Formats: sequence, structure tokens, C-alpha cells
Amino acid sequence: MIYYLLYPLHEELSFLNVLRYVPFRAIAAALTALLVTFGVYPWFIRRLQRRQIGQVVRKEGPEGHLSKAGTPTMGGALILLALIISTVLWADPSNVMVWIVTAVTAAYGVVGYIDDAAKIRRKDTGGLSGRWKLILQFAVALGLGAYLWYGESGLPSDWLAIRDRLSVPFVGFDRHPITLPPWAYVIFASVCIVGFSNAVNLTDGLDGLAIGPVMINSGTYLILAYLAGVTFFGQDLASYLLIPSLPSAIELSIYCGALIGAGFGFLWYNTYPAQVFMGDVGSLALGGGIGSLAVMTKNELLSLLLGGIFVVEAVSVIGQVASYKLFKKRIFLMAPIHHHFEKKGWPEPRVIVRFWIISVILALASLATLKLR
Repeated sequence: MIYYLLYPLHEELSFLNVLRYVPFRAIAAALTALLVTFGVYPWFIRRLQRRQIGQVVRKEGPEGHLSKAGTPTMGGALILLALIISTVLWADPSNVMVWIVTAVTAAYGVVGYIDDAAKIRRKDTGGLSGRWKLILQFAVALGLGAYLWYGESGLPSDWLAIRDRLSVPFVGFDRHPITLPPWAYVIFASVCIVGFSNAVNLTDGLDGLAIGPVMINSGTYLILAYLAGVTFFGQDLASYLLIPSLPSAIELSIYCGALIGAGFGFLWYNTYPAQVFMGDVGSLALGGGIGSLAVMTKNELLSLLLGGIFVVEAVSVIGQVASYKLFKKRIFLMAPIHHHFEKKGWPEPRVIVRFWIISVILALASLATLKLR
């Protein structure tokens, strides 16, 4: 909105010319989200405490988690507020890519809110049933998929030109393209978004564990979105790097910057021992946002490497459930896998920091694919 209102005045006020630069607006979005979260969280936490909106802990979980019962939860609502405000303020409002990712994030936040509200009302960890949660999540994702294929008038031409193609890591985009029929891509993209939404939700089990990789993933997508759309001295960097050329995706860098800023603001209060928890309103929404970033920047397959922490967390739960149902045996001491390491005696901060380190390594490996082709 600031870009829309003030940039037209740059000829009279030359300093406003800085608004045309995406890196400046991405930094401004990050700082805005950071200030919003820093300024509002103390009041927000007190509000949650007065309303007795506290965490419900699994009785069969690690014993150290029993002391966390009653800690204010649904703190992710403020992450979403800061994220959306900052994105709307600093992104180009005419860019539909930004609105798509922001809308998916907000919609998944609503699903998470319903789930959190059910848990708090019942004083039980069950919340919204898994069936209804998936129905709502797939409804949003499939709705997006339908729009991507049939809402041609509102979508940028650069994305429409490659919407049915997948980018394969370590392979040049124009050298070995994989093309999917419309119905297959819609399903594939929906699974990507829903999968990451639930994977981040499963990862959100320790203080600061989920928000760290979310910010690392967001920072990487910021770089990928910027490189997909930027030109230097007339050189299209996407063509040089053999990645999908998407000039319209560059504005997604603003969303990513806002997410990083909001994440740091939340982490200040969520770091061990946490003063507030994210809740499903945050984890489902941020996971949906990460998944939609992968789809809109054409990095669906790369997201499996970049979001490896989330993938492993989800696979550990799937494997645990399947093994127990089929063979009555457990693969891990407890799933998701971060609880397995807790059961083995790892202190919670050790698990968190090591998972962050792995996430950084995976992000660097993902960026290395830009040249290893």
C-alpha cells in the first residue's frame, strides 16, 4: 500500500525512488513486522493469560512438558497479523502472486484457529478432528489449484507460460522439463501445500523448534523469488541460472521478509523456556504459506530438500503409525521424531538448536542447486 500511494510521487520527492527496489521493501517489511510483534506481544500474552487461553499438554508425552500446561497459546495469531500488515504495506498491491500466498496463509490460519479453539474449549489435545482438518485444508488448496488453471485473466503471463511444468533440482529448467496434465498438477500442488501445513504443525512441539526452520525456509525463498525475477544490466538471472523465469514472483520477497521479521519477534518470546506458544493458528498457516511459496516460485520438488526438517518430522509420524498398525511395533520411542530424541535423554535446547543447524545446512544445499546443474 505504501508503494502504491507514495511511489507515484518519486518524481517530486526523489528519495521515494528507493521504493522501487525490492530489497529495500523486503527489509522494510521485515522491520515493520518485527516492530509490530515486539510492541504487541507483551500485551497479547497478558491478554491470553487473562482469558486462560493456555496450552493443553499430551499426558503420554515427555515428562518435562507437563510443566508447560497452561502456557499462553495461539500466539501465532499475532505472527499472522504482523505478516499480513507488513506485506500489505510494502508489497505492490497489483501483484496477484502476493495476494495468493497471503490468502492461503490467512485461510489456513482460520483452520488453525478453529482447531485451537476446540482444544481450549474441551481442555483436550484432540481439537478439530483430523478428517475435518484435512477437508478444510484440501478445500483451500484445491480452490487455489482451480484458480491457477481456470482464472487466467488474473494471473501473470510469465507464470501461466510454465504453470504445468516442474523444476527438477540439479537439472536446468529448460533442459529436462517435466510437464503434468492440469488435473495432476492441481492434485500435486494441493498435496504440497497441505503436506507442508501439517508438517510444520507436527514440528511445532518444542520451544522455538518450528519457527526457526520456517524463517530459514522463508529466507531461502526470498532469495529464490528475487533471483527468479530480477535483471542486472539487462541480464535475466533466471535464464543464466537455468531456473524458472518469473518476474512477477519477485514481489514474494516482500512476503518472505515480513515472515522473517514476524518470526524473530515471536521467537523473542517463544525461545526456551517459552512465554507463549504458536498454536495451530500459527503452525498450519505458516506451513501453508511455505507450501504456497514453493508452488508459486515453481520449487515444489526443491521444497523436499529445503524443508527437510518438516519432511522428516511428518514421515516419522506416518512411519510410526503405519508400523504400529501393521506390526504392533514402534519405530521411534515417540513421534514426531523430536520427541524421540527427548526420550533418549537429549535436553530440549539441544534438540532445537541441532534441528536449526540441519535446517541451515539444507538451505545452503538448496541454494547450491542454483549452480550445480
